[in-house]
Amino acid sequence: MKSTTARQVALSVALVAALTGVAACGSQKADKAVANLTPLAALRSAEKSTDKAESAKVRSSTTIGDTMSMTANGALTWGGGLKGNLTITYTGGKLAEAMRRAGAASMQARYLPDAYYAKMSEQFAQQSGGKHWIRYAYDDLAKLGGGSGAYMKDQMQNTTPNQSVKLLLASGDVKKAGEETVSGVHTTHYSGTVDVADLAGKNGNLSAGQLADLKKQLSQAGVTTETVDIWINDQSLLVKKVEKAQMATGAMTSTAYYSDYGVRVTAVAPPASDTKDFKDLMKSSRGDAASGSGISS
Repeated sequence: MKSTTARQVALSVALVAALTGVAACGSQKADKAVANLTPLAALRSAEKSTDKAESAKVRSSTTIGDTMSMTANGALTWGGGLKGNLTITYTGGKLAEAMRRAGAASMQARYLPDAYYAKMSEQFAQQSGGKHWIRYAYDDLAKLGGGSGAYMKDQMQNTTPNQSVKLLLASGDVKKAGEETVSGVHTTHYSGTVDVADLAGKNGNLSAGQLADLKKQLSQAGVTTETVDIWINDQSLLVKKVEKAQMATGAMTSTAYYSDYGVRVTAVAPPASDTKDFKDLMKSSRGDAASGSGISS
């Protein structure tokens, strides 16, 4: 039971890391001379700049012990809810092995305010009535995942792109770690440590019961604190973000790079005729298991 909870929380963290990969960015009118500001002032400047941003390209990588490692590349927009398109590639771990067996080591992911969609392989389509896309409604994921699911839903629907900046501001534990060149531009590096459950309570929209459930699941999964490092350029735009945490399933590391602010992003739901709902898929899988057909999802 404990290992199952740990895997659920690990995958929830991975999903949030992948889907909310654009952590902070802003307009060209942001304050300059970031390197000369105090850490809190610099982060507040980046946060304000972010609120004016509309979209960006992102490339990221996430690893959780031997459970999974993945990369994501694409573009996201956050006006009116997170939307965008990413290509996700599972590069290692148990999840990658399972995805390779399903013929989907790499897939398209499409994000809308109420759900995200994953385009699966032809092998999967043959087992799901010819449908290539799976729809994961955030409401359904919240019900399936308990407290961690409710937190994931909240993050997906309410997180602004500058989440890592807000994490450091809310923690009160932030320091300047130096000046570095990242992706060919001068940046200032800031670092801090956050209490995951405490910040979930401060920044989330969870009920008391959901928060208590989340804290219990985080404890079982071995998640207590998370280190956050961000690199901000001289225009108060985020260039790089790294988040690290120790979990029962192993070390979690999520790294993301940002560029091309203002890029045009269009995301629409796939055709309903080519889409299978995850909730229905789970029901059919349970039915198949009961009847012994063993069709894999």
